Amino acid sequence: MAALEENFPRGGTRKIHKSEKSYQQLVEHDNLFDISNEEESTKRKKNQKGPAKTKKLKIEKREGGKSVKEKLEILSVESLCEGMRILGCVKEVNELELVISLPNGLQGFVQVTEICDAYTKKLNEQVAQEEPLKDLLRLPELFSPGMLVRCVVSSVSITERGKKSVKLSLNPKNVNRVLSAEALKPGMLLTGTVSSLEDHGYLVDIGVVGTRAFLPLQKAQEYIRQKNKGAKLKVGQYLNCIIEEVKSSGGVASLSIEQSAISTAIATQEQNWSLNNLLPGLVVKAQVQKVTQFGLTLNFLTFFTGLVDFMHLDSKKVGTYFSNQAVRACILCVHPRTRAVRLSLRPIFLQPGRPLTQLSCQHLGAVMKDVPVQGFFNKAGATFKLKDGALAYARLSHLSDSKNAFRPETFKPGNMHKCRITDYSPMDGLALLSLRTSVIEAQYLRYHDIKTGAVVKGTVLTMRPFGMLVKVGEQVRGLVPATHLADILMKNPEKKYQVGAEVKCRVLLCDPEAKQLIMTLKKTLVTSKLPVITCYEDAKPGLQTHGVIHRAKDYGCIVRFYNDVQGLVPKHELGAQCIPDPEKAFYAGQVVKVAVLNCEPAKERMLLSFKLLSDPEPKNERVGCGQKKRKDVGVGQLVDVKVLEKTKDGLQVAVLPHNIPAFLPTPHLSDHVANGPLVHRWLQAGDTLHRVLCLSQSERQVLLCRKPALVSSVEAGQDPKSFSEIQPGMLLVGFVKSIKDYGVFVQFPSGLSGLAPKAIMSDKFVTNPSDHFVEGQTVVAKVTNVDEEKQRMLLSLRLSDCRLGGPASGSLLLLSQCLEELQGVRSLMSSRDSVLVQALAEMTPGMVLNLVVQEVSEDGSVVFTGAPVRDLVLRASRYHRAGQEVESGQKKKAVILYVDMLGLEVHVSLRKELVNRKAWKLKKGSVHQATVQHLEESFAVASVGETGHLVAFSLASHLNDTFRFDSEKLQVGQSVCLVLKTAEPGVTGLLLAVEGPAARRVLRQPCKDSEMGDEGEGADPALAAGPRKKHGLAIGDVVTGTVKSVKPTHVVVTLEDGVMGCVHASHVLDEVPEGAAPTATLKVGKTVTARVIGGRDVKTFKFLPISHPRFIRTVPELSVRPSELEKDGHTVLNTYSASPVEKIQQYRAGQTVTCFLKKYNVVKKWLEVEIAPDIRGRIPLLLTSLSFKVLKHPDKKFQIGQALRATVVGPDSSKPFLCLSLIGPHKLKKGEVAMGRVVKVSPSEGLTVAFPFGRTGTVSVFHVSDSYSERPLQDFSPQKVVRCYVLSTANHVLTLSLRLSRTNPETKSKVEDPEINSILDIKEGQLLRGFVRSVEPSGVLLGLGPSVEGLARFSHVSQCSLPKKGLYSKYLPEGRLLTARVLRLDPSKNLVELSFLPGDTGKPDVMSVSPELLVQKQEEDVEVKERDRKGEKKRSPKRKEKKNQKGQEEGELPSKEQVRAKRPGKRERLGSEGAQESANKRRKKAGPPEEEDSGVEVYYREGAEEEAAEAEVLPTGTLTKPAEVPRLRLSSGFFWDVGLDTLTPALPPRGENSDSEEDEKPPHATQQKKSKKERELEKQKAEKELSRIEEALRDPGRQPESADDFDRLVLSSPSSSILWLQYMAFHLQATEIDKARAVAERALRTISFREEQEKLNVWVALLNLENMYGSPESLSKVFERAVQYNEPLKVFLHLADIYAKSEKFQEAGELYNRMLKRFRQEKSVWIKYGAFLLRRGQAGASHRVLQRALECLPAKEHMDVITKFAQLEFQLGDAERARAIFENMLSTYPKRTDIWSVYIDMTIKHGSQKEVRDIFERVIHLNLAPKKMKFFFKRYLDYEKQHGSEKDVRAVKAKALEYVEARSSVLED
Repeated sequence: MAALEENFPRGGTRKIHKSEKSYQQLVEHDNLFDISNEEESTKRKKNQKGPAKTKKLKIEKREGGKSVKEKLEILSVESLCEGMRILGCVKEVNELELVISLPNGLQGFVQVTEICDAYTKKLNEQVAQEEPLKDLLRLPELFSPGMLVRCVVSSVSITERGKKSVKLSLNPKNVNRVLSAEALKPGMLLTGTVSSLEDHGYLVDIGVVGTRAFLPLQKAQEYIRQKNKGAKLKVGQYLNCIIEEVKSSGGVASLSIEQSAISTAIATQEQNWSLNNLLPGLVVKAQVQKVTQFGLTLNFLTFFTGLVDFMHLDSKKVGTYFSNQAVRACILCVHPRTRAVRLSLRPIFLQPGRPLTQLSCQHLGAVMKDVPVQGFFNKAGATFKLKDGALAYARLSHLSDSKNAFRPETFKPGNMHKCRITDYSPMDGLALLSLRTSVIEAQYLRYHDIKTGAVVKGTVLTMRPFGMLVKVGEQVRGLVPATHLADILMKNPEKKYQVGAEVKCRVLLCDPEAKQLIMTLKKTLVTSKLPVITCYEDAKPGLQTHGVIHRAKDYGCIVRFYNDVQGLVPKHELGAQCIPDPEKAFYAGQVVKVAVLNCEPAKERMLLSFKLLSDPEPKNERVGCGQKKRKDVGVGQLVDVKVLEKTKDGLQVAVLPHNIPAFLPTPHLSDHVANGPLVHRWLQAGDTLHRVLCLSQSERQVLLCRKPALVSSVEAGQDPKSFSEIQPGMLLVGFVKSIKDYGVFVQFPSGLSGLAPKAIMSDKFVTNPSDHFVEGQTVVAKVTNVDEEKQRMLLSLRLSDCRLGGPASGSLLLLSQCLEELQGVRSLMSSRDSVLVQALAEMTPGMVLNLVVQEVSEDGSVVFTGAPVRDLVLRASRYHRAGQEVESGQKKKAVILYVDMLGLEVHVSLRKELVNRKAWKLKKGSVHQATVQHLEESFAVASVGETGHLVAFSLASHLNDTFRFDSEKLQVGQSVCLVLKTAEPGVTGLLLAVEGPAARRVLRQPCKDSEMGDEGEGADPALAAGPRKKHGLAIGDVVTGTVKSVKPTHVVVTLEDGVMGCVHASHVLDEVPEGAAPTATLKVGKTVTARVIGGRDVKTFKFLPISHPRFIRTVPELSVRPSELEKDGHTVLNTYSASPVEKIQQYRAGQTVTCFLKKYNVVKKWLEVEIAPDIRGRIPLLLTSLSFKVLKHPDKKFQIGQALRATVVGPDSSKPFLCLSLIGPHKLKKGEVAMGRVVKVSPSEGLTVAFPFGRTGTVSVFHVSDSYSERPLQDFSPQKVVRCYVLSTANHVLTLSLRLSRTNPETKSKVEDPEINSILDIKEGQLLRGFVRSVEPSGVLLGLGPSVEGLARFSHVSQCSLPKKGLYSKYLPEGRLLTARVLRLDPSKNLVELSFLPGDTGKPDVMSVSPELLVQKQEEDVEVKERDRKGEKKRSPKRKEKKNQKGQEEGELPSKEQVRAKRPGKRERLGSEGAQESANKRRKKAGPPEEEDSGVEVYYREGAEEEAAEAEVLPTGTLTKPAEVPRLRLSSGFFWDVGLDTLTPALPPRGENSDSEEDEKPPHATQQKKSKKERELEKQKAEKELSRIEEALRDPGRQPESADDFDRLVLSSPSSSILWLQYMAFHLQATEIDKARAVAERALRTISFREEQEKLNVWVALLNLENMYGSPESLSKVFERAVQYNEPLKVFLHLADIYAKSEKFQEAGELYNRMLKRFRQEKSVWIKYGAFLLRRGQAGASHRVLQRALECLPAKEHMDVITKFAQLEFQLGDAERARAIFENMLSTYPKRTDIWSVYIDMTIKHGSQKEVRDIFERVIHLNLAPKKMKFFFKRYLDYEKQHGSEKDVRAVKAKALEYVEARSSVLED
């Protein structure tokens, strides 16, 4: 009943999910259940209204009327869902995944991590230790094809190529999740995997929570013997198990895997199976309920109904099934939601545990015609009947080439189709077909179809560092290794091979079993017509073929062919000449042509040779003269010849006067490679050639040469006749005889030849010699090595070796010779009868012709007629058309650039600067910038920029200078620098010139429209690339396209016919949420419908009206907004405005717009945005936010493409863009808060602040802060951003305030100094602070507010009266901060009377120094003032800050007051003479004169001298100089709370304030005014004050209290890291992280580079700081810098300790793994890592680390490392293991006293007394040297004295005595 209740729950039917409806239609219920359901529904719904019932009945009728075929739809990928349990068959087993065949032709994949948890854990362990585990089997060892497995669908995803991929899991935890421990019953057939091996059996993971399944050994013996070949079961092994016994309510299950029990297992009703926990693979007894032509409906386990499709009927019983027939069936799958069950009646499934035998069919890959359709299934596919009667199946996706081309009506039963067998489904026993044309016509369907050596075509899939992946067929992919991408090794192959490009490859290796396909793209191999060697049997002696050099060794080269067949080319077979060093002459990957000498297939050995039969020389067929006459022509002789006949390769000639037949090859007609064919073309039979050189003479023929360079060298006698005449270093002229892969053979006129190896063939890198030289080319060679015995020589063809003169002279000589030869050809042409040829001969460059346009070619070039000869072809290229609109029949003026005498074509130009050239005279030797107009093989024609004159210059500077990289090649339109060598054009019509430096070349730039502005910035390459296709679109058209690429601000869409369109971010959505990126809603590949709203010109980026002639070539601007797609709802871009300025006039100030961020301009400090495709805007940075954080890092707040809501501030009439704001209207009215930038700092006055759009304002010193400071403006500098409050805008002057109470009143910060704007804000008796304005005759003026001042009369200034009123200005300089009491107010006179007296203010007296000393300084004061004025501009900012301290109050900063009070006391002790002397000495020591004041350094040196002098006078116990602060050594950890108690506090340095300088004034006569008693009292008072200050300074616990204190400390001791670290800690206590970072950076710049440890301390502190307060990225950056500037190992170790102490164990582990790879030879790293693992409790991992350390470290380090690990075991791990390690070492090295000593120490610390004594007893009985024995006896004695009794001590002494006596007796003997 439980099962029944579960399947038919009370409470009515639930709402059916859409995806479940199709599955519910498949379930056919028994009539009994149909009735009961109907009755139930009637009872439940009887209260419902009639119409609802009628509707329900209609639906039921409709459902009942559906075809049975539809109910029995077979499985498709769409039918699968996550959690579905399904039976599968292992089809393929790879290293990392299983390919599973599923029912109905489906297929899935199981990853290696989805086998079971225990296997995954083992895999992780293997990865962690980087070594294979012995007891871990690979997937091919665990699974074999044909195995039936129970799977669960884990996901159905779509791959990158758009195909659906089914991922499965075999993990019992997922498959058997539906079972509970209570549901387990004996006899159940489950699947599981071995999780561990135990003593008496195996633990099996069956995936049931709370159940421990055990397989006893005796129950597994039969399986192990029969199926496992006697081997024990391993972790991960997949088993079919039967539950034999269940104990403890399912807590323990005993299993059996005996095959006899498994094969007969049947699921019964007693086992309480339900639809929730029913598992695939179970065999059940069933009864046929219904029979249809598409399958059966079965009833099983009493209550359940399932389907059997036609594929899974028993093939022998098809057509014999009948209702109520009893059958056995196997469950195939159970749908988790619909509970639909599918079964199979195939006999192979009815015996669980048996594998499937047939895994493929014999006709795989066969193409068959006229195959009839058997049946069609809407959602799955169709079945076909093959000729042999077998059934085959084609999936829906394989029935047509595309979805659009699919026609269901063509698949009616009986219709014929052409198809191909592509695969076989073992689960269904069916062949799988495909009707796709691409599959039927595919050359290769499987890896088995591809043969090694075949040339195949493929498509580039992707580029990887190891090579390129190429798609060859539907399921076939191959790899082209990096070395086989070209004949040479490519640095940037991705530039040559684009993804999707088609390539032609040759198969090097194909292994179908491993699905491995290796191919080559080496052009020589791909195009080779020679036979290929795929096995050693193919290599017959004498066979010639191409191969690739695998390795070059000193004994020869190893050449590899196909299928990894390889052979050896011995050293003596490498070439005709001896090659002493093959490793330099050849390189790996080089393609070579070889001949097979010998092959032994049995031994797989092959001998090869590079010596091939040379090509036969041209046959001399003319044998008109006798043998005697031939002998009259000597080698090296110059003769005249007569042309007899022209052949394809040269000229048959007769040597005059005896008419001896000879042959003159075409390449030997000229030194210029291009001129040889030209001369051959225009020479005729009967022409005579003079001064022709005889190169060689044989019985066959005489070979001649007409190269001027060779003829000249023979005439000059520079052609050695034998090897004895040749010396290394000689330069010889010759020609290229033959070209090999390893070098070039050069022949000389005398017949001698030599080899120029590849390495010294050129100064440039040589990949293929044939790219650099051609056969027959004239070259100059330098002899580098001569071997007279072997008659061989090595040559160099490098320009650096072979050049004699400069490049300019060589270049001019080559050009002159070339043009001279061309002129000779012209003379030959003029003698011909053809009018056309004569006309060509008369034409020269520079001539201007009147021509008629004949046609305009597709490539943009123009063909003309109208020349003197009718058939003459004149052509102007697209560049020389110069953008002119031309039509047929139009007349044009053109200038001749070059006459092609070989192709009979004239190249002309329409460019105005050439046609209308200026008749200026040019000077010889003048330098000009010229533009290249035409390029030939050996020279170029250019035009001088100023005049348009045509100039020729040579492209080569030497005969050997023939190769150019692509980057060096000139282009038409490129600018070059030329030096003229002739002033008048000769008969050639061209001036001659040589090229200047190549660095002055300038590439031609495409023209830009001047009106374009900045609209072209950031143009999408996808839109700009390539010629634009015409389109017929009009504005308003609705088009459909596919998204090609998505950019932040726009989307590129491919429309029909390949037209590219663009969708701007503003035209994607109707309503754009702020901060959103609209383009992100469109994905690549998505089909979109859009409306054309404009067209953008590709060149100018302007939007053109539809009437513009170029509109058909524009990029259509599109909109995909839903509102735009509505009928008549679209808008059109404004394309008729004269300029972008007019377009922005529609916007008004204050209007809110939505804009899209394009970029942040760092230089201009603004955001560039786009409101629409044709409207741009700018948002100044100050108008983006009122937050300093945002303004500091705008790139973090604003992302490109982000939508922003902005307010129009106002269109700038002069710029084509809108000015916008993100913080509302920018009006700067009274009461508004705005961001500004400081532009000027005026001392004692305030700041000048600038705002966007040119407005400025002022900030009074009283409005800088709510709390006044001594230096209120010290934190402000130009360009600093400040938040301002507008106080007033009167008279167009902005008055501002920076007070926090104004700019941010919400903070409610304490206002220490209130605003005083008028006298009404002041009350009598009030205490106020203000800044000294000036000292007037009546008193001291104190500023209390911007416009309020108070007066303190001299009697209220100080208790001390100064003799001269002028001295007050020294004590009270302008800007000094003072506290004052308001004595009296008189608003009528605007008078405020103040008092500074201590009795009124409660503050110390403003004049704290006795007047006598002030008078002494009076004379010096004038000099000081003068010095201050002169040095004002030269002081560093730091010195200026110190100067600002001169007016600080004594009560607030006692440390500074102490210094002030100290100096007069000191001088009183020394006496006036001593004071004067010391002052003079200080002035001399201080450094350079005042004009060269060095600022801070002199300043602090002066202070240090003073303190040194004080230290001498002060009593014992006073402080030492700060320079003596001790250095700090940091351990691995670092703590910020380090105290400074041990440090010497640095005294504040002597300031430059006036009062301190007045201290040095000599006493004046004013002393006489006071009585002697008064003077004595004042003296005593000063001494007491001095004593008090000295007492305070002696306090060792005195800590710095401010940043200034620390600045003084670090300046006096700049290399003390402890001071810098405490300075950082000071900032961190105030949570000022950035300031702490700044201090660290300053420390790293300041500390001397010699103080490596001090610098390292700061780096470690900075790493700590970033670890605690920074991000992982900031920590990584600091770490990388630290590694660069310090010893890397130290930095690594420190960071590892930091990670460990901050409990970042994962990061620490990863760092240690990096260290083990980088510092594997450093034992400290291994020891540290071992300690780290032991602290983590990972003892096993630590043991493995020790083993790895011993493998990596040298043997001499082993004992030390083992000892350290043993010590670590004692301290952190297992003491017993540590003892075992020590004992093992001591058994091997019993006399290593150091190990004994360490062992004793460790045992004393961690062992018992007995263990210690045992070790001592062993060690004192060793046979060691007496000195060592004495050491151990002494240690033993000390131990017993400390831990033992008197008896133990005496025992040790007795043993020592015994040892000494025994030793003495041995010596005596």
